[in-house]
Amino acid sequence: MSLGSKNRSFEDEPAVFEERKPHLLLRARIFQSIREFFITRGYLEIETPQLITAPAPEIHIESICIHDRYLQTSPELCMKRLLSAGFPKIFQIARCFRGGERGALHLPEFSLLEWYRAGIDYRDLMEECEALFLFLCHRLDMGAGLRYRGVEIDLCTAWERISVKTAFERYASVSMDQALNSNRFDQTMVEDIEPHLGVKTPTFLYDYPASLAALARLKPGCPSIAERFEIYVGGVELANGFSELNDAHEQRKRFEKELKERALLGKRVSPMPERFLKALKNMPEAAGIALGLDRVVMIFSGARTIDEVVAFVPEEV
Repeated sequence: MSLGSKNRSFEDEPAVFEERKPHLLLRARIFQSIREFFITRGYLEIETPQLITAPAPEIHIESICIHDRYLQTSPELCMKRLLSAGFPKIFQIARCFRGGERGALHLPEFSLLEWYRAGIDYRDLMEECEALFLFLCHRLDMGAGLRYRGVEIDLCTAWERISVKTAFERYASVSMDQALNSNRFDQTMVEDIEPHLGVKTPTFLYDYPASLAALARLKPGCPSIAERFEIYVGGVELANGFSELNDAHEQRKRFEKELKERALLGKRVSPMPERFLKALKNMPEAAGIALGLDRVVMIFSGARTIDEVVAFVPEEV
């Protein structure tokens, strides 16, 4: 347990809900506005199963197993199968689940907005992200900016774009390659780099090392870099997007590598997502993104923790 939940009794519940009420009202407006944004742009809202036979194998993400199925960590694989079947513009607000995640910015059950669009790459997707946030500000009567952690963040000015390599050169005490080779990439990101991102305007941190982008397309002419980006606002990571890999053979090799590394670490090894790999052969060039909606509500409401923007936290149910 965390964030004071364990110290609250059942008698405190009405007061807890009253504290969260303004954030929950804002949350509803944000979700409604997101749907309006995508529907007016010709996207189809879809739903995919929460229980699936095989998640995407990723070494640092723990799926929750229920009998012979897995709670989805993301709707990505099913949505890409629809993309491959001829649905060129799709979005979904999905409930997702990940084991071992709990903290001021993490919940084991959370809401993701994912959208996929054929015929674009990650740079086009960045532009659409900017448009979405400006649309939300307009619908929430916030002008062209927001205030988070005491800092005014301008959403109207062109968002900062900085490569991962440049971010390491600018803010870290080690290079990107040194951090990768010493298995300190994530630690260096959290401690040295993330606090500087998205401070005055939101930041696109882009061009990740290929080894850290299991489902992203590699950059043409630069196979060590993947066309992947993350969005940061006020030092908080909100989204992960990329140009989609649509080479089924290469994707299988990457999944096999992830499964092998999980086995070596003694982690659960899930089945290979064969239906996804079969469908991938027909997937057009596209880009897609997962945006953490609980964190988006935090940013727009000024909440200190993720607990404040959901109706119930795990310790209360």
